[in-house]
Amino acid sequence: MHARDLVSGFPTVTADTPAVEAARLLAERDLPGLIVLDGDGLPLCVLPGTQVLRLAVPRYCQDDPALARVIDEDQADAFVRGLGARTVGECLPEQPRELPITDPDATLLEVAALMARTKSPLVAVVDGDRLLGAITLKALLNRALPA
Repeated sequence: MHARDLVSGFPTVTADTPAVEAARLLAERDLPGLIVLDGDGLPLCVLPGTQVLRLAVPRYCQDDPALARVIDEDQADAFVRGLGARTVGECLPEQPRELPITDPDATLLEVAALMARTKSPLVAVVDGDRLLGAITLKALLNRALPA
């Protein structure tokens, strides 16, 4: 089994996409993350959904989770409004990491190793200068686990 056998079309965004739109896309399509494309249409990075949440959750609640408990329920339920006019570009990690990108000939084990190493729930599959789609953790495990 190779990456080409598991790859499927996958929605993409750019660094200029509003973060709230990215969050909506994650929720509506039940996605583990998003592929962020550069100006040439190639993956700039894979953005796990948790990175989008980092912009919405107030920093003081991330630094001290006990503070999140003192926020009243109505305010706590509206935390996503904290995304405001921010963009996907603002969600990107400050330090570039290894990109979870592979070619169509990668084996299932190579894809799994890449996911594990990069801590990414999805891997972009690129053939030369063209994005073919992605392989999600769910798709990989569904194929790898015995029935």
